[in-house]
Amino acid sequence: MEEQASSSSSSTGASSSQLQPSLDDCLKLLRGERDEQRLAGLLLVTKFCSKDDHTAIRKVYDALGPQFLHRLLRTGIGKGSDVGSDNRDAYLQLSITVLAAFCRVPQIAASEEMINKIPLILETISKEAGSPIIEDCYEYLFLVSTASEEGVQTLYKSGGLNVLASQMMILPDGSHMIELALRLVQIIVIKLPSEYVYSEHPTDLSMVVCAVAKQFAVLQNALKFEALHLLSTILSNRYSAPVYDALRLMENDVWSTNLRIGIVAILQNRVAPSHKLHALVLAECVISIVGERWLIGEMNLTGSQVSLPADRCILLILESSRIEIAVLLNDLACLKYDASNASSNRENILVKQRNLGVAFSLVEKIIKLISSFGGEESTANAIISENTFTKIISGLNETIGVVLDYIRDAKEHGQMKGDDLLAAVRVIGSYLAEAPDACKDKVIELLGYMLSIEGEDELSPFYSICFLLPMLCQITLKTGGCKILASSGAFREVVGYLIALIDQNNFTSEDNGSIFLACDTILNLLLKEQIEFPSDDPSFIRLLVALSRWAEGMDDASIIMMASSICSLILDLTSEEALLNHPDFTSGDIGNLSKLIRRSFVMCGQDLISDDAKAEVDLFQIITSAYSSWADRFPSIKQAVESSGPFGFRCVS
Repeated sequence: MEEQASSSSSSTGASSSQLQPSLDDCLKLLRGERDEQRLAGLLLVTKFCSKDDHTAIRKVYDALGPQFLHRLLRTGIGKGSDVGSDNRDAYLQLSITVLAAFCRVPQIAASEEMINKIPLILETISKEAGSPIIEDCYEYLFLVSTASEEGVQTLYKSGGLNVLASQMMILPDGSHMIELALRLVQIIVIKLPSEYVYSEHPTDLSMVVCAVAKQFAVLQNALKFEALHLLSTILSNRYSAPVYDALRLMENDVWSTNLRIGIVAILQNRVAPSHKLHALVLAECVISIVGERWLIGEMNLTGSQVSLPADRCILLILESSRIEIAVLLNDLACLKYDASNASSNRENILVKQRNLGVAFSLVEKIIKLISSFGGEESTANAIISENTFTKIISGLNETIGVVLDYIRDAKEHGQMKGDDLLAAVRVIGSYLAEAPDACKDKVIELLGYMLSIEGEDELSPFYSICFLLPMLCQITLKTGGCKILASSGAFREVVGYLIALIDQNNFTSEDNGSIFLACDTILNLLLKEQIEFPSDDPSFIRLLVALSRWAEGMDDASIIMMASSICSLILDLTSEEALLNHPDFTSGDIGNLSKLIRRSFVMCGQDLISDDAKAEVDLFQIITSAYSSWADRFPSIKQAVESSGPFGFRCVS
């Protein structure tokens, strides 16, 4: 009985095996002459051929050939000879499923036949939104685009970015399709020339940002980090300005709120340092687009019960930036001052300097936001709590203290040049312009050194003085600050900077602002009677020459009055005879000064200064007071001023 049962079982198994089609049977059908045979073969293949069995897939592809599948796809789309077929949907699904499976073999995916089908697949995605075949379409595009350079180029030239941008927002959150779409965009923006992609498709890229921002906010898996990296890649690109403009034109700012939510989630959780750095890069980009007020705002997802405080973002970004700055400055110091590996450290130093620039920029943007409150705590409290405001100030003080320590370390190592040092001076200057008494002892100790720092491409200090000038102008309002500048010799750096600006001869509005800031600083110094300057200081001699040249040919009353007032105060320190004996001064310079002083008197005497121009009136008061003190010591200037007769000076109270 057992033998019979065994024999019967064996017979049944053999019979079943004979009925089960083999791969060879499928291949025979695929090689058949009739379409019906090939269709039958394809249907069988999809049922038992694994997508990961590249050997079997290759055999199937070789047996079928490219032409039949191409005809099947066109028929499914509605472009084949059998356009009216009732089986179009089935043909479309079968052809795309098989095509996606074929492309799992890299050599097939890179073939011309597969690359040429990209436009048809993109058309399918556009027409069949919501269809179950869409996922295979995305997989096909991804496999073909990653298999060869020609694949991604064809995807782009066929309008792939436009299709992806229009479809991403409607794809299910966290789905495999959104993951593939995200990676396809990543391939395009990384592999293709940015100058073309960003200039040709700013609107599409802005739509991508909006769609990916949503995923970045809602997802809590590994895809969140991919979204983060794509967003930072798009927005931190050097050619991203058109994308910024397109985002600013968006009807709503949901995208920026989603980015705030995502960035906060990254910064407040334990994630890899590289992810936090990308989050800071992204935050810096968003602020550049929408402004510093983005740092404070709502953080609740639509339909979510969880809501975070509006100030969570600014506190996290400040704290993360502070930590990043401390770590990067420490790393840079170790790399720069390690003489044994100086050459090998170069690339590493550049990377860290770029990252440091991002953190510095964020700190500066926070400073700008706080300064926009105008120093009024009531204004600040209307936006953030007093406790938050205190935390921000404390965090900024701590950050600037760390940066000053780095500056001191550089000074001790004799470093006078470096873009990282210049960036450090910039962030210090930004904060001290708003809080001139912060870190006072360190600032006094390092002021002279900071003013002498040069960028990598500078031949002499310029930008370091520019960055510190607002703070210098602030502290010279008080006698103590003036004494610091005078005793350290820092005033000479300011004078040199002003002369350099004047010598440029092609002022921008920003330069004009810097000129007046430098003038105000020097004016503050000269007006303090307690401060004594050497009468033959060459920096002042050069300044006299530069200011008279600056005002020459100008009709702006503010320029003429400012130049004349500073010159008048400097002239009170010396005499005409002493000036003419100085090697940097000529009789022609006396003539220019005479014209300048005379023009200032003429302006006031002929009512060329408006009554509401209080600053110019105050300056004229300085001029007349100084003139009465030194006129007899400068006979040439006195003669020029008074030769045309007395001016009807207005009485200035």
